[in-house]
Amino acid sequence: MTSHEGSRPTTAGAPLPPGPPRWTRYVACGDSFSEGLWDAPDGPEAPLRGWADQLASHLSRRRTDAGLDPLQYANLAIRGRLVRSILTDQVPAALELQPDLISIVGGGNDILRPSVDVDRVAADIERVVAQVRSRGVDVLLSTGFDTRDSPLVRATRARTGVFNAHIWSIARRNGAYVLDPWGMRSLRDWRMWSEDRIHLTTDGHARVAQGALVALGQAPDRADWDDPLAPLPPVPRLARARQDARWLREHAYPWATRRLRRRSSGDLLTAKRPRAIPVE
Repeated sequence: MTSHEGSRPTTAGAPLPPGPPRWTRYVACGDSFSEGLWDAPDGPEAPLRGWADQLASHLSRRRTDAGLDPLQYANLAIRGRLVRSILTDQVPAALELQPDLISIVGGGNDILRPSVDVDRVAADIERVVAQVRSRGVDVLLSTGFDTRDSPLVRATRARTGVFNAHIWSIARRNGAYVLDPWGMRSLRDWRMWSEDRIHLTTDGHARVAQGALVALGQAPDRADWDDPLAPLPPVPRLARARQDARWLREHAYPWATRRLRRRSSGDLLTAKRPRAIPVE
């Protein structure tokens, strides 16, 4: 469902607005989620894609199918970024590109920190969203994921719930759209998650992109975008223990070490698509 003022609801079975997307230039701001970490369909050495790139492709194709110019798109998201960096570094740079749609998606890295003040983070987000909306630019926000099945970040679930409540309220007050991964049943399946159990697979990003279309009042391309997957047979206890041990060694320990050293995997990275160019 969208919280954008004046638009129609897009819950299952409800009518969807006809016609191609009205947006001409979209800029994505955020962290590894919007950067597209682990979505590398062309191989590990190829550029990352991710849900935001896929959303831009869907919107652009619908425009060109209707005889309009392709969507122009930039992605300024960088893995490991906190909300403050997204708001102070990426959003001003995004506005310089003169978009009519911006996604401002972050908070996961903040919530992982025990000392986080979720209310303060939400207040910072609302201040910037209000500024962007005052320029007539549409904003797409996102809830956090439901972490109840994650052994690494399950303890953050309560903080994420408070954050999500703020996101919905911010959207209602400011006329923004909301992508809702928390409510996506398909993301409860571990096959949607990469080996590090924190980032999505290619199929997970594809389903989130469909959820973003729905959030923007667009019809999804695939009817099963939120359907749960058919259950797999249970994994034997020994095999599961080996998987957990490998995950601890290859992903959890390096991640925790970076946190203790106050370092991020994105410290030396720059935006993958800093200019708004037409989507091919």
